Amino acid sequence: MELIAENMQVKDVMTRGVVTVPMESNAVEIAKAMADNSVSAIVAIEDNGETFGVISDVDILRKMKDNNWEIASVEDIMSDSVETINPSATVHDAAELMAAKKVHRLIVMSEETVGASYRPIGILSARDIIKQLFQK
Repeated sequence: MELIAENMQVKDVMTRGVVTVPMESNAVEIAKAMADNSVSAIVAIEDNGETFGVISDVDILRKMKDNNWEIASVEDIMSDSVETINPSATVHDAAELMAAKKVHRLIVMSEETVGASYRPIGILSARDIIKQLFQK
């Protein structure tokens, strides 16, 4: 059984659309946006639309142990690295990148030749890949 089809592309498996918040957001605003949109991760963007960072629900939970966590900024909460991938990359390559970088999700960025170039258009999580394995 071939677990991940070699020709399956990220765009076929990713969660389309990305919930974003401005990089000036605080922890409460970020947590509320996650709750309102039923997502486990959110992308902080700069004024020009470029990706600044990724914040997961676990990042928020870690920050909650601190006093005054509610006023923590995006920079205080976000993961250190943002790992990205093109929608035309294979799911196999995405899985290898996640394993190598020890991350649970990748931000899918638009191709540079399509519309608004290099903007977040989706998220591919480890859960998305695993779920795909068992769909018929």
